[in-house]
Amino acid sequence: MCVDNNFGHRTKSFSHAVNVAIPFAAEGVFTHQGQICIAASRLFVQAKIYDEFVKRAVEFARNRKVGNPFDDSTQNGPQIDEEMMNKVLGYIEKGKVEGAKLLIGGQRIGTTGYYLEPTVFADVTDDMTIAKEEIFGPVQSIMKFETLDEVIDRANDTNYGLAAGIFTTNIQTALQFSNLVEAGTVWVNNYFSFGPQNPFGGFKDSGIGRENALEGILEYLETKTVNIALPKET
Repeated sequence: MCVDNNFGHRTKSFSHAVNVAIPFAAEGVFTHQGQICIAASRLFVQAKIYDEFVKRAVEFARNRKVGNPFDDSTQNGPQIDEEMMNKVLGYIEKGKVEGAKLLIGGQRIGTTGYYLEPTVFADVTDDMTIAKEEIFGPVQSIMKFETLDEVIDRANDTNYGLAAGIFTTNIQTALQFSNLVEAGTVWVNNYFSFGPQNPFGGFKDSGIGRENALEGILEYLETKTVNIALPKET
């Protein structure tokens, strides 16, 4: 996911803009405890708004309720099993060792169940493990960028290409990003919006074919080619 500087400076106020983008960015990676194929685990924020964005992202994570998934007020439940919980904790340790700045979270909650604190890393670089591999946990990695061309190149520097998102009020920026980013779905100023009329599937190593819409129906059909040799006219 990419948050462009225009989103912070061309809306009614910087505070309003950031408050719109932060919940989408957080839900993009914390939903289902990060155990989702389209998790927005890499978050690129433009340099001019980076520090303020990170500060508010930490506050959002701090106020997220973790607990019993059968409680209607719960926002984060447990990881699916102990193995997955330990795998996510391993990624968090790698992030710390490789130089990312852990701002909040990173620990198991209690000793019953497999609950993890919503976790936010800043100062993440593209060569770090938490930026290169799919974590499938509630771990938000926030990276800094300067220009649109730069962030498109960095976003595409991965074997995965299922989904991406951008927050910007510049329609030219939105269209350029959507056109050039190598992802099967691109959301602009939203994330996780779906419809049966929207084909869903990825580029590169993120799957083959499409679900939904006409493209999804075609997956259930077989194409047959018939070649007939007709007699030549005399």
